[in-house]
Amino acid sequence: MTTSITSTETKPVEILILREFKAPRLLVFKAWTDPKSLAQWWGPKGFDIQVSKLELKPGGQFHYSMATPDGNKMWGLFTYHEISAPHRLTFVNCFSDENRNITRNPWLPTWPLEVMNILELTEENGITKLVLRGWPLNATPEELKVFEEGRAGMNQGFAGTFEQLDVFLAKEQK
Repeated sequence: MTTSITSTETKPVEILILREFKAPRLLVFKAWTDPKSLAQWWGPKGFDIQVSKLELKPGGQFHYSMATPDGNKMWGLFTYHEISAPHRLTFVNCFSDENRNITRNPWLPTWPLEVMNILELTEENGITKLVLRGWPLNATPEELKVFEEGRAGMNQGFAGTFEQLDVFLAKEQK
């Protein structure tokens, strides 16, 4: 997996994640859009994910809780903007509370409140290529700096999350 931060005039700080999965695109797309599937692989390794709500439509939301191995609970929220099955999802990701109110990152209060994400999937010979781009929305200069400095942590986090997705996809294909 490759992760890099780039700068452009329209997006001052952007993360780009590239990954390949040995699975058909339809299955990878389902893994991103089905609540039972997401609960099995999304999030940091060792966390228990519970899906509170998943409305797969523009304006719909994926609301979930994550419990750490020591029992601490936090919430996350995707708000979908575009769903073009099976090749593209556009969504805003943020931390939230149990009532779907946007909250600050519990570990890093200067993290941007909202991050726009564009997920694109292509398939060739049974291999799905994932391209995920993300950038802060309406972020302060300090939040942009923290996002940019978080490249190593994001790389590590997505690597672990996508390892779990690899395992999930392998089980689903048996």
